Formats: sequence, C-alpha cells, structure tokens
Amino acid sequence: MTQTFPHSRNFSHLCPTRNFTRRSLGEGGQNSNLSKLKLIIAIDGHSSCGKSTLAKGLAKALHYAYLDTGAMYRAVTLYFLENGVDYNDPVAVDEALEQIDIHFERIDGQNHTFLNGRDVERAIREMQVSEHVSPVSAISAVRRAMVAQQKALGNRRGIVADGRDIGTVVFPDADLKIFLTADVDVRTSRRHLELAAKGIDADWDEIRQNLETRDRIDSSRADSPLRRADDAVVIDNTLLSEEQQLEQALQLVHALEN
Repeated sequence: MTQTFPHSRNFSHLCPTRNFTRRSLGEGGQNSNLSKLKLIIAIDGHSSCGKSTLAKGLAKALHYAYLDTGAMYRAVTLYFLENGVDYNDPVAVDEALEQIDIHFERIDGQNHTFLNGRDVERAIREMQVSEHVSPVSAISAVRRAMVAQQKALGNRRGIVADGRDIGTVVFPDADLKIFLTADVDVRTSRRHLELAAKGIDADWDEIRQNLETRDRIDSSRADSPLRRADDAVVIDNTLLSEEQQLEQALQLVHALEN
C-alpha cells in the first residue's frame, strides 16, 4: 500500500502491520508486546530528499541506532578518488574493497564517518565525491560489499537506515518502510544550503544538474536500482518542515506500536 500525505494527520490505516505481527510475534502473538520490540525502519528516496535528516531525527527520538548507508558509498568513492582506483576495472575494484574499513562514531552529538581510521565526514560531502558516487554505487561488487555490512548491522534491530535500496534489498522485511520524495528545485535549494553551512561553495545550477544525473543513474542501474517498495509509505515533503516530516514518521511508528 502506498499513500502520499503532505497534510494528513491520521496515519494508523497506512502502516504495513501484517508482516510485522507475523514475523516478530508469531501467528499467536499478542499486540501488547509490540511496543517492547525494536523495529527496523527503512527510508529510501532520491538525493537530497531529506532522508538522512529524517533518519537521524527518528533514531534520536526512538533511541535507535542510525545507519548512514549513503555515507558508506561516499567513503568508498573517496577512497577510489584518493588512491587513483579505476572503478571501471573489476580487478582494481575488488582489490581496493579489501583495503577499505568503514565505521561510524558519534562526535559532539553528530554521526561521523570514518574511513580506515580517518574522520572523512566533511570530505565525503564535497562535490567531487558527489559527481562520482552514483557510478561507484552502481558497481555490483561495491553494492554487495556494502549491503553485507549493512545487513550485519541490522541483525541487532532497533535501527533506522536510509539510502536507495534499503526497503527493497538491504532490509526487505523492515517493519516500516518510508519512501521520501520532493520537488527537484526544492531539493536543489536544500542541498545548496547544506553545503553552504559546511563552508562548501557550490553553484546552484551545478547542484541541480548533479541531482538529476544521480536520479537517472540511481533509478536505471542494473544492480539494486532505486525504486519504491510495494509496501512503502510515501511522504512528499516538498512543503513540509523538518519537524512536520518527523511528526508524520513518528505517527507511523506509534501506529505500529499500538
């Protein structure tokens, strides 16, 4: 089931509770136990739709772990660029992946990405990485390596993950799947402001072109293309504030718990 609800305030009828009940409780489970179980929440959508903002907000509100899968692909891309890895060469890619270790740390309340022990949170947000991350992410060997790590992290449950194939490939049995969408001009403005806040100067038109290119690559790649899961709830956040978006998502979670 899929709904778009930029203005709705009642979401209990939109939540995919059937699979959650069977999978987590068994056929004879009691609904009263739902609130005691930790969920896996999958958030997918196009670039700069606010996926990470929503995922971080949900993780904080629910005291869950946040898995930034997009940062993982950016870290791989950064490694390739810094080490001159030809990502069109399968052998070179396989050899490089064996040298890559990615983990996350909380620093001053923020999620930071570490590549082989180095904090690369700022470096992976640069436009140079943005220009190459989609073709790198489309490489089957890269996706297999990252998905394996992501699935392992999800075994503990109590996790919010965002990306482009979270609800379809990484966690196809996620308890709640959300697909975010927004107007491309709004997405461009958000990305421009995000980069400016980090002291990164980028041209607005260049950002828009980059987003459109990434949308096309992400949606048409052969391995794990971006698509909406059949049981995902769609949130169009074009006209929503961060607080309104989070409120809608939290109501979906609470509907599952109740």
